[in-house]
Amino acid sequence: MQKAQETFTHLKTESERICEEMLSSFSNELLNIWYPSVIDNEFGGYFTNFDNSFKPMSEQEKMVVTQARHIWATAKAAEFFNSKDFYNYSKHGFNYLNNKMWDAKFGGYFQIRNREGNLSEIEKWFDEKRTYGNAFAVYGLAALYNLTGEKKVLDQAINSFEWIENHCYDTKFDGYFQFITREGIPFDKTSKYKSQATDAVEVGYKDQNSSIHLLEAYTELYNVWKDERLYRQLHGLLILIRDVITNPKGYLHLFFQNNWQPVSFRHSTKEEREANYRLDHVSFGHDYETAFLMLEASYMLGLEEDLRTLRTAKRMLDHAIENGWDRNNGGFFDEGYYFDENGKCEIIKETKNWWAQAEGLNALLLFSKIFPEEKIYYDLFLEQWDYINKYLIDHENGDWYSGSLEKEPNQSTMPKGSIWKCTYHNGRALMNCIKMLSDENFSLYRTNDKFRILKNESDHFIIHWKQLAKYL
Repeated sequence: MQKAQETFTHLKTESERICEEMLSSFSNELLNIWYPSVIDNEFGGYFTNFDNSFKPMSEQEKMVVTQARHIWATAKAAEFFNSKDFYNYSKHGFNYLNNKMWDAKFGGYFQIRNREGNLSEIEKWFDEKRTYGNAFAVYGLAALYNLTGEKKVLDQAINSFEWIENHCYDTKFDGYFQFITREGIPFDKTSKYKSQATDAVEVGYKDQNSSIHLLEAYTELYNVWKDERLYRQLHGLLILIRDVITNPKGYLHLFFQNNWQPVSFRHSTKEEREANYRLDHVSFGHDYETAFLMLEASYMLGLEEDLRTLRTAKRMLDHAIENGWDRNNGGFFDEGYYFDENGKCEIIKETKNWWAQAEGLNALLLFSKIFPEEKIYYDLFLEQWDYINKYLIDHENGDWYSGSLEKEPNQSTMPKGSIWKCTYHNGRALMNCIKMLSDENFSLYRTNDKFRILKNESDHFIIHWKQLAKYL
């Protein structure tokens, strides 16, 4: 009994130590680096591009995804720290998002604008729209409304939801088209309209990425707007991702024909297969990120006995651990491939990008709480945090490198901020982990009533799934 008590005390002390490390890193090596440096006081919104020492670069295009992610991240940080500064940083993004990125003529959000809010040639999106980008607008606006309670913010979130449903939803085969013209018309390879964009190779396919981030966005929106149509669409997305997009082995198919036939080059020539890895591979980071997002969606929908979602989510993380975890150095590899569906998943990309490592941190700790008897999750969580500390966090200049220095030493000189990199993945992971690790003895808990509420919500979420886990 005494030995067991000592073990428990050791684990508690270890959790507190990591919690305080994370809080310090979150505050000093992430948030205080980005904000308020990222605030564009001249033209509105948030700056995009920063060099390796976090100095703003000359080109400052603005993508709806990044702008909305900044709104979301600062809204959550404002709640987390009960901070007026972050409250203001989050509100700051609203005017640019809706005055410059929302299409006043046809509705929907442009994928990209220049710094001033006009046409940009970056990525050759021009006036095109993407379901993915509009999903993040909903995500950010819902979080901002939850923070401020301002009706105009909720109204715009609802407008965005309705635009997606009216222009992107496939009434025949379900799911959502990703590629949309300015006028709000989906296009594919047979359309008269031809895209010049850098993602044009994906035109005509449905995809997991826009699907999972719509799930995420609609979950956030349903938290503040209990609408029947939103409930149906969110529930439908959950079922689609869980039962169709996810392979029974526990990984996401990436792209699909309109009728949800997976796109696969497994039986193509070696040259054709390698040329199309972008469309057909195992993305471990998306898999365990989706596991978390599905649990969030099910919980928000109030599905009380959703064992199927929990079982699938667990299978996704377990598959990533078995096939994508680096047993020598730690961290998750970026990509794998099943050259034979019944064979082994082989690693085809050994790099370890920042966002996937952050999502792995969150998923490992979450599942260690839901399945405490399975020690592998907590053990790998500890390894993952050590790996991130060693190879991804820039302890000198702040922020995270885009890729692990273990695999890509040149990342130390690469830009820290871009249209695809801000404070969303790692910010969410750190906030979630701090909430999961903290207790009433933790200083933030004692001094911040708002954090206590957030912590209690996190505990209820875990308790819900932990109780169901007994029946798996």
